Amino acid sequence: MTVLVTGSSGHLGEALVRTLRTQRRDVVGIDIRPGAFTHQVGSIVDRFFVGRCMKGVTAVLHAATLHKPHVATHDRQAFIDVNVTGTLNLLEEAAAAGVTAFVYTSSTSVFGDALVPPPGEPPAWITEDIVQVPKNIYGVTKSAAEDLCQLFARNHSLRVVVLRTSRFFPEEDDNRLTRETYSDANVKANEFLYRRVDIEDVVSAHLLAARHATSAGFSKYIISATTPFTRDDAAILRSDAPRLVRRYVPDYETEFARRGWAMIPGIDRVYVNDKARAELGWQPRHDFRTLVARLRVDDDIRSPLAREIGSKGYHDRIFRDGLYPVE
Repeated sequence: MTVLVTGSSGHLGEALVRTLRTQRRDVVGIDIRPGAFTHQVGSIVDRFFVGRCMKGVTAVLHAATLHKPHVATHDRQAFIDVNVTGTLNLLEEAAAAGVTAFVYTSSTSVFGDALVPPPGEPPAWITEDIVQVPKNIYGVTKSAAEDLCQLFARNHSLRVVVLRTSRFFPEEDDNRLTRETYSDANVKANEFLYRRVDIEDVVSAHLLAARHATSAGFSKYIISATTPFTRDDAAILRSDAPRLVRRYVPDYETEFARRGWAMIPGIDRVYVNDKARAELGWQPRHDFRTLVARLRVDDDIRSPLAREIGSKGYHDRIFRDGLYPVE
């Protein structure tokens, strides 16, 4: 089975190609930029290029995209071209080639405004059933691409799985206040409680999804670290998160204090991965509890794969306000 990985010079794409190579799988990486894990250089917007790369392919892992940090540096048409037209090209060529599994890397950004409840309301409990309310062109195009995936599953019998991934990028947070309040490692550790996932677990979800797609028509899953919280915690989670974290992971305070870290006072949303664990058999290895266990022995909170890949960045230049020109 030959696997086509799009965005292979990027963060997730490289991780997918690395892992497939380790498993001695036949893999073809494509990207608009050359790289050590890219075999064919070209754009998914180019239908001819996509068709040429699809020959002999049995599974597609579609990770290539314009991201949220590109909103300030690329116009809306560029997002339409790459995220929508590029996905359409891949779907059409995959259907024509008889591909047996198509996995689309989407984002929890499709939920948009649904992620932030009004003041005084409990946190948003985010499952696959929450109605999407995209708030920028990135979210709109990821949502549109999801709809295209469903269309091809229904009308062309292409077996498609959509993975809505939470944060796994290694770069600093795009919110200035967050960067000024917490160290980068502190931010990421906190996020594993409700909105972050390690790239190693993202990769394993993609490989399981490709296997699952061969027996399923169309499905969507949230891919995020397993939260320690339950829905019954909502009453106090937004106003007193440290109290709940102490209940579930009591030794976190000692490790945070050793590093001068702080727990966020409240949490406004929780990504729930129950469906992916139940239906895909996904068993994410990295969550807040495992991170605290690593802190106890002064280990890195990142997985070996995350450390190996490092940071890719999103632009060729540094902006006055850091890596992300978006607020």
